[in-house]
Amino acid sequence: MTRLELDYKNEVAEALIKARDNFSGSDAVFARQYGVSSSIFSRIKKGERENILSDVQWLSIGSRMDVSINKRKWNIARTTVLKRIEEEVVFCKTYSKSMIFCDEAEIGKTVASKHLSLSLKNCFRVDGSQCKTTSLFIKELAKVIGVDITGTMTEIDRNIKTYLRAIERPIVLIDDAGYLEIKTFMKIIEYWNSTENIAGWYLLGDDTLKAKLLWHIEKKHVGFKALLSRLSGNFSNIVPSDKAEKQAFYRQLITDVISVNVEDKAIVPSIVKRCLIQRDGSVGGLRRAESLLILNS
Repeated sequence: MTRLELDYKNEVAEALIKARDNFSGSDAVFARQYGVSSSIFSRIKKGERENILSDVQWLSIGSRMDVSINKRKWNIARTTVLKRIEEEVVFCKTYSKSMIFCDEAEIGKTVASKHLSLSLKNCFRVDGSQCKTTSLFIKELAKVIGVDITGTMTEIDRNIKTYLRAIERPIVLIDDAGYLEIKTFMKIIEYWNSTENIAGWYLLGDDTLKAKLLWHIEKKHVGFKALLSRLSGNFSNIVPSDKAEKQAFYRQLITDVISVNVEDKAIVPSIVKRCLIQRDGSVGGLRRAESLLILNS
């Protein structure tokens, strides 16, 4: 692997320092969230870049900060999806409530969760697709909130609950929650019970997450009815079911995203049209829109 450029390290460092403003804990705990010591974070704040972190560490932090090593930058559009998720997350955070958002793929759920975890105070994001098992989930949650993961699982588990109860109005976003194994959902109930009226919880996933939870509820499997009850008893969504309304929704969504990521606005309509018209009759989402934008750039 070629050596990372200084510009990339500066961009990661600036994003890391900015993220510090959205965390109410100590520098030591904040640094631990990103796998570095408080002394290294102090040196980063003072402007040091070289020979303090490995390239892998810079890349890991950059990924968490949503800083790409590629030159092409993907701008965030304030779509109706982002606004809806933001509105619900802020509500859950403010009032220590919990909700679940289940909707179609490729509408910007992950982008929204990443953006909010970097812009809201004490907002932590867990990627369920990267920690499917309960033990991996516990360790990942501990890591993102800054809890030491070197102890036993029981100690880590206990420290997560203690820390979430100690900081100011935390909220945990669990993206791609449909990938989690069954036992992990029961662990979420346990954490919810331990932090009721103290922490907010917000789960995100596609329509298969909804189908998965409803199937377990229908089969009367223990815990799933209780889980949905704790998540406000309903599934939030935004994509219309009516075919014409759905087409209009996607047209606006793709237009909003492409418009803030292209200089030549004249190509926006053609990209949107190519996304909306698929051979199998389906509607292309934002990943297809991004690919078409790259091809036309």
